Amino acid sequence: MSTGKEQLDVEDDFTPAEADDAEPVVEVAKTNLSKRRTIDNLLEERRLQKQLADYDFDL
Repeated sequence: MSTGKEQLDVEDDFTPAEADDAEPVVEVAKTNLSKRRTIDNLLEERRLQKQLADYDFDL
């Protein structure tokens, strides 16, 4: 059992495997933007369909 006073060996020169590759972050942003545009387009279409349904054609 550990007493909590043991010295732990830590490597200071640790480098993450994805340090050089920043592209996934950009890809996620593009995907999120694409999803947002799709949602905006669907909401706009729904709004226009509602306006069309409420329009009085007997002017």
